Amino acid sequence: MTNDAGGYSPYPPPPGQPGYGPPPGYQPPPGYGPPPGYGYGPPPGYGPPPGYGPPPGYPPPPPGYGPPPGYPPYGPPPGYPVAFKPGVIPLRPLSLSDIFNGAVGYVRANPKATLGLTTVVVVVAQVISLLLQIGPLTTFSDFNSTLQGDKPSPEALAMVSAGSLAGVIVAALSGVLLSGMLTVVVGRAVFGGTITIGDAWQRLRGRFWALLGLTALEALAFGLLGAIIALIIVIAAHAGGGVAAFVVGAPLVLAAIVGLVYAATVLLFAPPLIVLEQQRVFAAIARSFALVKGDFWRVLGIWLLAGIVASMVAAAVGIPFGIVGGLLSGPAGISIPGLVISAIGSVIGQIITAPFNAGVVVLLYTDRRIRAEAFDLVLQTGAAGPAESTDQLWLTRPR
Repeated sequence: MTNDAGGYSPYPPPPGQPGYGPPPGYQPPPGYGPPPGYGYGPPPGYGPPPGYGPPPGYPPPPPGYGPPPGYPPYGPPPGYPVAFKPGVIPLRPLSLSDIFNGAVGYVRANPKATLGLTTVVVVVAQVISLLLQIGPLTTFSDFNSTLQGDKPSPEALAMVSAGSLAGVIVAALSGVLLSGMLTVVVGRAVFGGTITIGDAWQRLRGRFWALLGLTALEALAFGLLGAIIALIIVIAAHAGGGVAAFVVGAPLVLAAIVGLVYAATVLLFAPPLIVLEQQRVFAAIARSFALVKGDFWRVLGIWLLAGIVASMVAAAVGIPFGIVGGLLSGPAGISIPGLVISAIGSVIGQIITAPFNAGVVVLLYTDRRIRAEAFDLVLQTGAAGPAESTDQLWLTRPR
C-alpha cells in the first residue's frame, strides 16, 4: 500500500526524502498527552530496601542465569508446603523411600551407637552360642567319631541339643537387647540428635524387662500353638493313618502360618511402644494392634520387603563363609573350624542388617502415628528443643 492511498509504505524512504513522523510544523491539539503527574519510570523515592543485594565481594550471576523468559522462578510454587526435616526423615507422612533412606541414614549419622553397639552385642552372643555348641561335644570321647560320620552316643546328642537350645535363648536375649537400644537411637535420630551406647542403655534399662516379658509371651503362644497342632495331627494319624493326618494337618499348618504372619504384623510395633512410649506389655499389644489395623497391608508389605532386602544382603555375605565352613566340616560331620567360619559369616551379616531392620520398624511406627494421630505436628513443636527433651515427645501422656 502506498502513501498516496493513505497507508504506510513497508520500505524506508529513499535518500533525500522526508522520513517518518509528523509533518513539519505539526502541533498536537490542546490537552493531548499524559495526565498531570503521570510519567514514565518508577515513582519518586522508589528503590530496593537498604542492604538489599548480594553480599560484599560476591560475584554477579553469569549472563543468562535464571529461568527462561516467560517461566516462573526456580523453587517450589508460592504456598507450597515444605516438610520440616530436622533429622533422618521429613516430619510428614513417609513414603517407602523415606523409610528405607531413614533406616540407612541413622546408621551413617551415628555409627558408634549403631554399628559399634551391634558389633558388640552380636559378637558376644555368637561366641556364647558357639561355645554352647562346641563345649558339649568336646566332653565326649566319641566326638572324633562324629567327625567321621559315625553315629554318636545318645548322651552326646542330648548335650548337643541342649547346647543348641541354649544358643537359641542367648540369641533371643541379645536380639531383644539390640532392638531395644537401636530403637532409642532411631528415636533420637528422627530429631537429628545422637546418643552414646551408655546413654542408650540408661534409656532402655527400665524397659528391658518389659521387652523380655513380651518376647517370652510371644514364644509361649508360638509353642502352645505348635503343640496343639502336633497333638491334633498325632490323634488323626492314630485314628485314620497317614492320609487322615495329612488331610487334617495340612489345612491346620497353612492356617497357622497365616495366623502367625498376621500376629507378627499386628504386634510389630509393640517393642517400640514399650521403649519409646513406655507402655506396659498388654497395653503395648493393644495399641500396636490399633495402629496397624488402619493400614495393615501397607505395614506388612514394607516390613516384608525390608526383610527380603536384609535377607538377601545377609545371604550374600554369609554364603561364602558357609561354603568354607561346610568344606572344613567334611561330608558328614562337625568340625570346630567349620563352626567358627560359619559363625563369622553370620556375625557379619547380622551387623549389616540388624540396624536396618530396627530402623524400618521404628520409622514404620512413626509413620503410622503421623497418619493416624497427626503426630508430625507434635514432633515439629518440640524438634527445636534439646536432644534429651525430644524423648518426651514420643509419650502419649505426660510422665
